[in-house]
Amino acid sequence: MLSSDFQVRVWAHKPDAALALLQLLETLNVNSSLPERLREIVRLKIASITNCTAYKIARKSDTISDEDIACLNADDPRFSPTEHAALRYAELFATDFDMIGKREFDALKAHFSSTQIVDLNMFVAMMFAGGRMTFVQKSYAEQDGDA
Repeated sequence: MLSSDFQVRVWAHKPDAALALLQLLETLNVNSSLPERLREIVRLKIASITNCTAYKIARKSDTISDEDIACLNADDPRFSPTEHAALRYAELFATDFDMIGKREFDALKAHFSSTQIVDLNMFVAMMFAGGRMTFVQKSYAEQDGDA
């Protein structure tokens, strides 16, 4: 769980930026063109890659089962073709972004509108950045480090 006040103390140095970040995250969730379940599996996939404790332990949707979480693989048959495309994109974004090109965007276009692709890209980017920031700052008591 989050250290009692570490993240707040870090963000206190830039309260205007912290507020803007929180507002962006709220907008990406509340005003999203993407289904809740899809956002949640993408968020959890990113958490598994960035090793972000906050994202891994939080559950933002009841549409995801423990079995879903255990099988967050873009090839798992429990996920729809649309979810497969989003998981594949999220995984590439977080692990091998140089591989994202026309083929990957064509695969997204088969399932998503242009607005949804932008929404997915922004959501994945923010989840990735947030996960990395939390990990690097050692925001959890279980993480070793001097942050």
